[in-house]
This record gives sequence, C-alpha cells and structure tokens, in this order.
Amino acid sequence: MIPEAFVQGTLAREGESATRWLTELPTIVEGLLSRWDCTRDGEVTHGRVGVIVPVQHARGPAVLKVSFPHPGNVHEPDAFVAWNGCGAVRLYERDDEQFAILLERAQPSTLGELGDGDEIAVAAGQLSRRLAIPAPGGLPRLADQADRWAEELRQGVVDFPGAVPKASVDTALAVVGELGRDQPDLLVHGDFHQRNILPSAREPWLAVDPKGCTGDPAYDGATFLKPRALALSSSADLTKALHHELDLYAGAAELDRERVRGWAHLQAVQAAFHGRRHGFGRARGGPELDRILALVDQLVVSWC
Repeated sequence: MIPEAFVQGTLAREGESATRWLTELPTIVEGLLSRWDCTRDGEVTHGRVGVIVPVQHARGPAVLKVSFPHPGNVHEPDAFVAWNGCGAVRLYERDDEQFAILLERAQPSTLGELGDGDEIAVAAGQLSRRLAIPAPGGLPRLADQADRWAEELRQGVVDFPGAVPKASVDTALAVVGELGRDQPDLLVHGDFHQRNILPSAREPWLAVDPKGCTGDPAYDGATFLKPRALALSSSADLTKALHHELDLYAGAAELDRERVRGWAHLQAVQAAFHGRRHGFGRARGGPELDRILALVDQLVVSWC
C-alpha cells in the first residue's frame, strides 16, 4: 500500500528513526480510514513527507494525508483552520498525535503545469494575497529564525570560501537585518510554490501543504520565485525573465516589489550554501547537482 519510492526517500532522509514509523504506517492509515468513516477511492500517492490516500467521505471526495512526525509538519492543520477553505483546501478532520489530516480533494494537476508563465505568476500572486490573513496564535514566527539565518550565512562563507561573492552575502545579511527581524503578524504558507497550488471545482486555485508560520507574506513570494528559475532556465535572458515574473507576482499579491526581491536574494544565497553542503531533493551529487548549483549561482546574481 505504501509506495516504495516514499519508503526509500523517507529512509534516506530520516535514517533509522523512520523504520518503525514506516512499519506501522499501513496500520495507522487503516485505523484512520475506519475512524473517519472513509472508503478508498484511488491509488495511494505521496509527497516528500507524507502519503496521500484518495477517499470518499460524507462531505465529498477527500484525501487522507499522514506525514512523518517532524516539527516542520506540526502546524499544517492550524493554517488550514485559519483559512477555513478561503484560498486553501478545507480541513475535515485532524489527528495531531498521528500527524494526520483529512482534507478536501483538489484536482491532481498543479499551477506549474500551465504553459503561460505570466498566468502562473499572476495566479500565484492573487492567491498569496488571499492567504495573507492575520495569523492565529501559537504559530512559529519567521522572525525568530533571523539569528540562525545570519549565523548560517557567516558559516557558509567559512565552509565554502569564494563560492558566493562577498557582496552577495553582505546583501543577504542586510536583508536579515532589515526584513528578517521585524515582520508583520500575518499567516505565511511557508512552502508556497507552484506544485503546492492545485486547481479545484470550488475555486480556480487552492493551496496545499503549508508549513504555517507568522511573518511577511513577501517571504512566500520569494519561495514561489525560487523554483521558477528551473522553468525559466532556457530563457535568452534569465534575469530579465525572473524580474518580469517578480513584477507580475508582486503586483497581483499587492506586495512591495523590493521586499519580495530582498527575500528572493536571501533565499538564493541560502540555497547556494545549502546545496553545496547537503545537495538538493532532486540531486545529492553528480552532474545534476552541478547543474542546479550553477543555476542557483545565477539566481544570486539575478536578484542583486
């Protein structure tokens, strides 16, 4: 029942701590299906951290999502509760102990599958504007990570001398000081990219897979733009293409363009160091990692 790719990916990422959970996962799923009166309605799929079981429920087509127990997955249901179906899928049930939620089912395609880059940027920006509501209490604050971000940037310079231009690191540190430590009390998705925006019969686009944070919505804009570089990598002028999408996104989201650009620069520098230290989800080494790192290094320059 559990896809082998998910099993192997979870073991590779989490190590032996995942073995017991993966062994128990089929029983966990069956127990939740019974308790929430769901019947299976399709093949089990998965994301990076959880399995997705399509089901039928009294409230209509739904999905059961069970995630690996990890602090980063704690506040997903809190974000769904706050949005209450406005711009995001509806939450039907939750079991925080099992890291499980029952959600309204969206369609299986994603915003990234649209062919028109302008439409992608505008749709994402419009959705971001709707999601930026007052944050409920108890969510982690992005501002609380500012000191750690600054320390990691300085350590990156030590560990990978010359990998990122000094001026770019200094600019990233300035972003931490200017934007990172003083942020609004708004709900931030935290993992807002094109694959986490799905079409729906109820609304054109709905958000899924939030981390649930309190902070600056412009941070989500940077998170959206970072993977867009892969889609735009064949452009004759990558910097021009990225800044065009930035303009479209910021306008649709009603955000200050320079705040989004500042966050995008910080995230690009962070990715340049992270990729050299850990690789990326799609490439841990070899020529593909080299290709992605070269693209990330272009991003660092593009957002200056």
